[in-house]
Amino acid sequence: MSENVSSADNQQGSRSNKIRIDPSETTRRTPTTKYEIIAYLNGAIHDASLNKGKRIRFSQKNKQWLENLQILLGKINCKSWIYKEGKDRNMYVLETLCKDLDFKFNPINLDNYYEKLFYVKGFFDAEGGVPHTKDRFYIQLVQKDLSKIKQLKLLLKSLKIETGKIHNPSKKVDPDYWRIFVSTKHHERFAKIVNSYHPVKSKIFCERMMI
Repeated sequence: MSENVSSADNQQGSRSNKIRIDPSETTRRTPTTKYEIIAYLNGAIHDASLNKGKRIRFSQKNKQWLENLQILLGKINCKSWIYKEGKDRNMYVLETLCKDLDFKFNPINLDNYYEKLFYVKGFFDAEGGVPHTKDRFYIQLVQKDLSKIKQLKLLLKSLKIETGKIHNPSKKVDPDYWRIFVSTKHHERFAKIVNSYHPVKSKIFCERMMI
């Protein structure tokens, strides 16, 4: 999913002042080891699809995020290519045949602290959202696969980040659309240790939470 997420009011939202966080306490923003990169990419794969020929296809309006993915893929010796989809569409696509990306990847099997963090970061960059408006702040993560959102909730709990109940915003609109909100009291922790590698979302964290 792209950065276009629901901005509807929710009980997890808060009307608080900017939170100041010591930059020295924030985790590394970019994955560096091979396994951290693989963890991030397998979180980000939730924004991708599998095409013929086993090509994994990311589609985004934000070309810069795809370029970030391309850099990470290059670091683990995986080739990828980016192109614009259609002459009149503001949409870009990254494709790769990287064998380290797996739609069946189970993050619960991760036992390294930073690999867990980077998986969550990748998932958030693909399927998460923060508001673009200035008043109510929230952090949400969404997913069509209920088992995946359950895994994510458990993973966040292991990182000592609390979330609300898994819920479906509207069964009439989409019965298979699942969402969780990060608890308001853990917004600061999420921003501090997870944050974002997505250019739009990372900018919002920086502006709203003074990171």
